[in-house]
Amino acid sequence: MIELGKNAPAFKLLNQDGKQVELKDFAGQPVILYFYPKDMTSGCTQEACDFRDSIQAFNALKAVVLGVSADSVERHRKFADKYELNFDLLSDESKEMLENYGVWKEKSMYGKKYMGIERTTIIIDSAGKISRVFSKVKVPGHIAAVQEALKELK
Repeated sequence: MIELGKNAPAFKLLNQDGKQVELKDFAGQPVILYFYPKDMTSGCTQEACDFRDSIQAFNALKAVVLGVSADSVERHRKFADKYELNFDLLSDESKEMLENYGVWKEKSMYGKKYMGIERTTIIIDSAGKISRVFSKVKVPGHIAAVQEALKELK
């Protein structure tokens, strides 16, 4: 599991356009990594649209928003197009980044256990350190909490 104050694990993934994105691309600015279970599902769509609708506020705080799931680049492209998302969605089909950030976990639904992504948002400060971890995120009100945490970085 990642720890507050430690260096954020490096990553190199493809976005919805098939372009490589690395953590080091954002050196010197805060990064909001939000991990979500699956494109096109109700909670994940609401969360993505909430980030989309608040992108100007995040830009004003000089922060970058990156959504991450195990969905394919092609599925991310469809999701981004359908909801006019204005930030990158990163594809981690290998689940390496998901494991490095501690969000690939055993989950349970109707008594059945399975592995999946725990909805989590991680804020990485401009020095590349883990600043805040929001675990088991509930979508309503989450954007305001992320914005508050970013303001505290200043």
